[in-house]
Amino acid sequence: MPGASRAATGCRCTGAVTLVIAHRGASGYRPEHTLEAYRLAITMGADFVEPDLVATKDGALVARHENEISGTTDIASHPEFADRFTAKMVDGRCVTGWFTEDLTLAEVKTLRVRERLPRLRPGNCRFDGRHKVPTFEEILDLVAHEGRRRGRAVGVYPEIKAPSYFRSVGLPLEEPMVAALRRHGLDRPDAAVYVQCFEPGALRRLADLTWVPLVQLIGPRGAPYDLVAAGDLRTYADLVSDAGLRDIAAYAVAVGTHKDVVVPSVVDNAHDAGLAVHAWTLSDDVDEYAAFLAAGVDGVFTDFPDIAVVARSAFAALGDWRMLRAGVAAMR
Repeated sequence: MPGASRAATGCRCTGAVTLVIAHRGASGYRPEHTLEAYRLAITMGADFVEPDLVATKDGALVARHENEISGTTDIASHPEFADRFTAKMVDGRCVTGWFTEDLTLAEVKTLRVRERLPRLRPGNCRFDGRHKVPTFEEILDLVAHEGRRRGRAVGVYPEIKAPSYFRSVGLPLEEPMVAALRRHGLDRPDAAVYVQCFEPGALRRLADLTWVPLVQLIGPRGAPYDLVAAGDLRTYADLVSDAGLRDIAAYAVAVGTHKDVVVPSVVDNAHDAGLAVHAWTLSDDVDEYAAFLAAGVDGVFTDFPDIAVVARSAFAALGDWRMLRAGVAAMR
């Protein structure tokens, strides 16, 4: 039942094929969090696509990495929204710009997406202005359609962003996300779904709401915002201690760890606690895949799912990380 310990299913992928999780879609090739980025990732063979979820003024869930959207949309060029420019405290930081929670879904749909990191991904800028901001429902529809069309399971791996903040403004994310999964028949422990979050409190609420596997995200430094706000002194480093991992296993099946945190002892200790390890975020560097596959991680978040899929196949075929670069070159 929801609320029960999740550890029994935590390592369901340990020892099996390493999952390829398309980080915001195939974001190395298309602007992140667009239906086209997700579709391309599925075409490339990703096992899961990852949408970050924030709320609109009327409670719809849309895919953006932040609720402040001047960097990922053309909202600054919309004079009708000039008066929505403002400053807010979000997770303890002062942020200025335009925010999803100040726009209705209909208003968000008038915007067009642009590349979030143009200096890092200049090639993606040619797609600026082509795509709308997708809703979570649209992403679930796309994943279901592409899975049927290709005859294979395609998973969805949403992250709820800044849940304490959204709850404080009357727009909780947990309940509408679970409702959407339920409408799509995905509120089951065996569904191709993981739900991730940095805040332990939000994950504990979700553990009482849903059957789907939950993932505790682990940053490279600092601490989850809800712990900081509550005066809890635990840091991310504490969460990956032996005691911290045992605590996580009560509500989650995996830890989603920044790649700088992935060392053999953390992987081994997580597995001992019954938790899978999903590392984020890998790029197009084949040596990275060699190192993380050899370390025994159970999944990788990547901006380049095509490279991850080929690296996984090459590693499985060669069984030697030192030969992976040559193997990937041959398979590409």
